[in-house]
Amino acid sequence: MIRPLTSVTRRFALLAVVIAALAALASGPVEADGFARGALTIETSDGARHPFEIEIARTDREQGLGLMYRRVVPDGYGMLFDFGEVREANFWMRNTYVSLDILFVNADGTIHRIAKATQPLSDRLIPSRGPVRAVFEVVAGTTDRLGIRVGDVLIHEIFANTGR
Repeated sequence: MIRPLTSVTRRFALLAVVIAALAALASGPVEADGFARGALTIETSDGARHPFEIEIARTDREQGLGLMYRRVVPDGYGMLFDFGEVREANFWMRNTYVSLDILFVNADGTIHRIAKATQPLSDRLIPSRGPVRAVFEVVAGTTDRLGIRVGDVLIHEIFANTGR
């Protein structure tokens, strides 16, 4: 009597392993799933306000993945990397197929530096050149098209400036 139960248990365990393996293979690279979503506005020096739909990368895993493997990053869309503290930051474009404008952002939301039209799939480091609280990535050409410059302000709760 014990032998058939063990055989059934083994079959069930094998089936569970096969199902888990198939699920892992089917999932592939994460696109937008798993990231918190929200909104952010960039206010330029002339008072213009530009709204963006965003994904927020907070964990090491999310920040390591970023916009990798995406084939399209639409206009008006971006990813905010929230470091939770002020620190030096280095980015690269490994496994990133879309050229980006990378905005390095101070703790008060002001843009510290912009790296424009980054080279897709490059391992070249793109440094913040100073301590920053966050990084905001948008499709290349966005900053030129909207007139976004160093000193302009990202308005979002992580910068405690949503009352602007």
